[in-house]
Parts: sequence; C-alpha cells; structure tokens
Amino acid sequence: MHTKLSLMKDLEAMGIDGNGTILVHSSMKSIGEVEGGADTVLDALSEYMKKGLLVLPTHTWSYINADNPRFEVENSPSCVGILPELFRKRKGVIRSYHPTHSVAALGKDAASFTAGAEQLDTPCHRESAWGKLLDRKAAILLVGVDLRRNTFMHGIEEWVDVPGRLTEEHEALVTVLGDGTEIPVPSRRHKGPASSEYFGKVDHLLEKCGAMYKSRLGNATVRVCDTLKLTEVIAPLLRSNPHLFEDQKPLGEAGE
Repeated sequence: MHTKLSLMKDLEAMGIDGNGTILVHSSMKSIGEVEGGADTVLDALSEYMKKGLLVLPTHTWSYINADNPRFEVENSPSCVGILPELFRKRKGVIRSYHPTHSVAALGKDAASFTAGAEQLDTPCHRESAWGKLLDRKAAILLVGVDLRRNTFMHGIEEWVDVPGRLTEEHEALVTVLGDGTEIPVPSRRHKGPASSEYFGKVDHLLEKCGAMYKSRLGNATVRVCDTLKLTEVIAPLLRSNPHLFEDQKPLGEAGE
C-alpha cells in the first residue's frame, strides 16, 4: 500500500522541483491503493510543493455551456476527476474564474497565477493560467493518463492560431462568485476536428526531444512534460502543419 511518504519519495525520484510550479492531470485509480485514499495523494503533493506552486485543472467544460451558462466558482464541480474536485475545496486553494477551463492553485503566487481568467474569451488564452505555466517553465504531470489529457497542448494550438480550433461565435457564459456577484464572460470554445484524441502521436517524439520523460507515482505511469520544451517542439510542427492533430497518421505521413 502506498503512503504519503512513499508518494513524496516518488515525486523526488522523478526529479520534481519543489520550489517550482507543477500542474497535475490525474487518474486516482491508476495510482493504486493508498493509505488514506485521495486525500493522502493531495497531502503528498501539497507538502512536496509547499515552497512552490501546485496547480490542478478544475474544468467544467462538459456541462457549462449556452444552455447552462452559470459557473459558480465555489460550487460548480470539476468534470476531470476526484483529485481536482477534492483539491478545489481545500483550505488555502484558489480557483480561477474561467467558466469552462478553471484551475485551482495552492502555494507561491497562487492569487496572481489564477487572477484575470474572467477577462479572457478563450479556454487557454496566452494570458491565462495555461500561458502562465509556460512563463513559469512549469512541469506538467500526467498521472496515469496520456497526452490526450494534456490541456496545455490546446494552449499551444491557440497561441499559434490553428485554423478552426476555436468557434467564431461567443457563448454568453456567467461566472458567479461566492458573494453572488455575477460576471459576464463571453466565451469561445474549442471545436474539432478531433485534436486531443490524436495528441498521442507525438508521444515518442517528445521523449526523444527531451520535452517529456516517464516515471512513476505509486502504480501509475507518469508523463512529466516540460512546458518550455514542449512548446518549442509542438509550436513549429503546428505552424508547418496546422492539421497535425486532426488524424492518427504517423508524423512521417502528416505532411509537416
């Protein structure tokens, strides 16, 4: 059975900088049996990163839309797993105000990191938390999940302006604060072709280029991505071939 101490040792073994910034996408089930369950995993992450910044996605894109436009910062549940859902409710954690692609952060600069999301009209705007991950040269941990769950790569798509990746029209979404304040947030959305379903086609390339390596947390395989190197690899590929992630064709046949 895994413990808080053993999980912290795993984080140390995978070379995570406890003074830096990490974002964690996760499958709790993949980690295996943990003494104390999901809360222990969060305890391990939080303590290891106590001098840095710990970030988890708290997305609501699956159900916040034009027909259900009200995103309640304190109450709207995350649609991306149990760890983000428990994390956002923890003492000291700050959740950003983006109606579909919020994040929750704990630690150094958490307030400034999450600030301003309600002023942006796309899910992964360069000035959003997703762009700030690049500014901070953060690491992204994909715990028991693959590149299809790496939201940061949608950010790269936005920043190089992949044609057709965003809707032209805006949805009239609303962010609702704990005191009842309502903030209109007209929002564009990601759209097809499939995109993230085919992010895995660059898995081997990212390892080869040193933008990603694999390690373990408990029983889970962890893909550790360097946001700076990831951007340096993926951005030129998308500029050369904006259709890169629209199919499963191997890189040599994708036309880049």
